Amino acid sequence: MSESARMSVQVQSLYIASQSSPEEERFVFAYTITIRNLGRNAVQLLGRYWLITNGNGRETEVQGEGVVGEQPVIAPGSEFQYTSGAIIETPMGTMQGHYVMQDEEGETFNIDIPVFRLAVETHIH
Repeated sequence: MSESARMSVQVQSLYIASQSSPEEERFVFAYTITIRNLGRNAVQLLGRYWLITNGNGRETEVQGEGVVGEQPVIAPGSEFQYTSGAIIETPMGTMQGHYVMQDEEGETFNIDIPVFRLAVETHIH
C-alpha cells in the first residue's frame, strides 16, 4: 500500500458573513482541514496546490510551501489540523487540490484533497 493511501483528509467549510461584502462580490469562507496519518511512518507536508472555482466557473490556482506558514511532520497515528480561508466572487464555489508530502526516506508523493463546496447557507439547494 502506498503512503498516499495511508493518509486521510477531511474538510469543513464555513461562510464568514462578517467579512463578506455580497454587494462587492466578495464572499469569504473559512475551511478547516484535518490530515490524518494512518500509516506506520512519519510524513512531512511540504506544499499545497489548490484549484478554486467560483460559481461562474472562473478558476484560480494557488500553490506554495506548507500550510499556514508551517511544514508539519505528522507522526504515525496522529493528525494535523489547520484553518485557512478563501475569497471568491460568488456565493457558491468549490475547492480541490493536493498536498505534497515526503516520507522518512525522502520520497515525495501527493495526497488528494477531495473537492468541497464553498457555499453561503442560503444558497445551498
